[in-house]
Amino acid sequence: MNALIWIVLPYACLAVFTAGHVWRWRHDQFGWTTHTSQLLENRLLRLGSPLFHLGAFGVIGGHAMGLLIPASWTAAVGVSEHTYHLVSVTGGTITGIMLVVGLALLIARRFVNGRIRRVTTTMDKILYAALAAMVVLGMSGTVVINLFGDGYDYRETIAVWFRGIFWFQPDPSLMSGAPLVFQLHAIGGFLFLALWPFTRLVHVWSAPLAYLWRPYVVYRGRRTPAPAPQPAPAAVRDTAQPTADADTHGQQAVTTRS
Repeated sequence: MNALIWIVLPYACLAVFTAGHVWRWRHDQFGWTTHTSQLLENRLLRLGSPLFHLGAFGVIGGHAMGLLIPASWTAAVGVSEHTYHLVSVTGGTITGIMLVVGLALLIARRFVNGRIRRVTTTMDKILYAALAAMVVLGMSGTVVINLFGDGYDYRETIAVWFRGIFWFQPDPSLMSGAPLVFQLHAIGGFLFLALWPFTRLVHVWSAPLAYLWRPYVVYRGRRTPAPAPQPAPAAVRDTAQPTADADTHGQQAVTTRS
């Protein structure tokens, strides 16, 4: 059972994550978007979206540092375990609170506003439920165990197992002694990766990063009066038509008198 959960499941989820993105790009490019509902409601979105995204960036960055950077590397540069623990718990708590508040506002927006609720799809509901579960498990491990509890050094067990997945040498025994909340968080993380390509989260890979180095657009004021707007072609035709008809009738009248 340990091998199934801690070896087979991660690789299966990573395979679905990769193949799902390829399938989505080839068969649903028009759906590769945020499906924004800003035009329907902007008040809660304007507050919840920045909190959620900033909190998510902080949480993802904290996970990357904790799981990918070995403890020996931070010790080699003079960062003690106590300092690392203090920084990681403080930063994780702050960014986690931002993520919780932002996600709560986005979920409330979906169900309180009738117009937003009508355009919320089944996959949106599954996505928000998965996000909420991940956030609850993550905050439980950070706050309940590491902040107010006895603490757990995941860098010696979970992080080593996680890095072993990418070296094709995962050791399931490292996860057997981890607290249940950390185990559920790890399983939920890989299941969330399998869900990713079938949700609106695919827009992450199409983020307009070029805006960061795009040159400024310079607007100059007009010193002379603006020219009169040119009439539309349809208006010109409508104006010219009665004149042409009058000229035709005039020619016919001259011909008759002759």
